[in-house]
Amino acid sequence: MNKSPFEIGYYHENELKLLGFKQIGTNVKIAKNCLIIGIPNISIGSNVIIDSFCSIIASESGYLKIGSHVHIASFCHLLACEGIELKDFSGLSQGVKIYSKTDDYSGHFLTNPTVPNAYKCMKKGEVIINEHSIIGAGCVILPNVIIGEGVSVGALSLVSSNLESWMIYIGNPLKKLTKRSKDLLVKKQEFLNEKRS
Repeated sequence: MNKSPFEIGYYHENELKLLGFKQIGTNVKIAKNCLIIGIPNISIGSNVIIDSFCSIIASESGYLKIGSHVHIASFCHLLACEGIELKDFSGLSQGVKIYSKTDDYSGHFLTNPTVPNAYKCMKKGEVIINEHSIIGAGCVILPNVIIGEGVSVGALSLVSSNLESWMIYIGNPLKKLTKRSKDLLVKKQEFLNEKRS
């Protein structure tokens, strides 16, 4: 039976290891229709899935570190010019945008990549998403942000500052909603124990 032309498929770790990634673990799948720039600056752990139409830019001095058991859903955009790290068991829902560098929108400077740096002012800084954090669909994360362990961010939220561990956030402007359960840590241990046996 022939494969449908609509089923683009995934590259797997054997193919990905030939492309020059800084590191590729086992059981890694990246959709064939993703855009990835700066492959030598990208490290990927094991059991990672990157779905269709994602764009990852880790050019020049930028870098992207993806831990293990990480899922990046379709249509995500990661501008990793100043560094992005997604730690183990974290995840991005559809359409999440993460910027480690962005223009100044105040009107005091020119903007966009066609303008020399002398006429622009860039906000930049590493973005770190810690273990067990999940970012909802359509969220935007701005530069120089650390998202604590176990954070949940609701869909369509704007994140422009550090987030406290094990909390649920939502909205624009972003609001702290409530504490998040740590029960998943028990499930994680059961899962890891089962993998070892």
